[in-house]
Amino acid sequence: MKEIEMKLQGKIKRLTNRTFKFDERVGDGWFSAVYFLKTCEIVKKFKPGNVVTMQFFQKNDAVLCGTDEAIALVKTFAKNPEELEIYSLKDGDKISPFETVMTITGPYEYFGFLEGMIDGILARRTSVATNVYNVVKAASISGVQKPVIFMGDRDDHFSQQAGDGYAAYIGGSTAQATHAMNEWWGKQGMGTMPHALIQLFEGDIVAATKAYHEMYPEDELISLVDYNNDVITDSLNLAREFGDTLKGVRVDTSRTMVDQYFFRNQHVLGDFDPRGVNPQLIFALRKALDDEGYHHVKIVVSGGFTKDRITQFEKLNVPVDIYGVGSSLLKINIAFTGDNVLLNGIHQAKSGRFYRPNPRLEKVE
Repeated sequence: MKEIEMKLQGKIKRLTNRTFKFDERVGDGWFSAVYFLKTCEIVKKFKPGNVVTMQFFQKNDAVLCGTDEAIALVKTFAKNPEELEIYSLKDGDKISPFETVMTITGPYEYFGFLEGMIDGILARRTSVATNVYNVVKAASISGVQKPVIFMGDRDDHFSQQAGDGYAAYIGGSTAQATHAMNEWWGKQGMGTMPHALIQLFEGDIVAATKAYHEMYPEDELISLVDYNNDVITDSLNLAREFGDTLKGVRVDTSRTMVDQYFFRNQHVLGDFDPRGVNPQLIFALRKALDDEGYHHVKIVVSGGFTKDRITQFEKLNVPVDIYGVGSSLLKINIAFTGDNVLLNGIHQAKSGRFYRPNPRLEKVE
């Protein structure tokens, strides 16, 4: 695990040239809770110029993400941002419960209306980064780090893809489904074929794969093999047709389906759930490929994979080479809080909250 963490830390760095695209209405308070807007107006009239320190934290062990984006938000839309003093951890830092990840100091009326938006940015990005990090760790239990493809394009609004893709990159996934997911960190989307391509070839997986290879000969050839619910037969047909050119097969069997392999070999059924992509099916697929000498063909699995499901597969040494994961990585399960904890340099906060200095914070120039 230490080796994995070192690799992740080596590639996680602040990307200072990234361009964030914000809605211009942010500065008008369109996305701010109304009580923040009202408070700023009251402060301007009755308490102008008082300097507060706002402190941000959350309650989990997590991989922090969203700091660059939050800082860019403040620098773009706060009033007189040059008068604000910001200290922050970096995207990719490991954080502990209640650890201060960022402080902003300055007149409340300059930036207070951005509090909820900062909380939201940090919550979403940190949740995705942490989810991905945990899945990447699970995919290494066997001692070999297996790639995790981030396939969350269909699980949330498309406008979130760039930020989610960056958060997934921070968490350790460098293979992602769309170009937008790669926008903030400089690669392109990857992928081969959906079921729709095979449908247009009337279920003929070999013909669909031939067409794909003719159009994109430079791509590593990985074919989707569950369309006919007979992944071993179709994988072998592909391997026999393409030989060394076939680099992998992807199994995406629905959790409501039982592959034809189990109907042909009912003697293998036992105390396990034969539906979907299950360990016994993948063991049988690997054996079938190896028995015919296709040791080079990798197995990619997708469809409902989570940290716990990957952990189960890895503990059983299921011969998976690559995991494709989507919806489970987009669960927002980490919430941030921004608290005013100092007033003109003196402790002043709601009961139970207090200033928590963090020597790891760095001043943002």
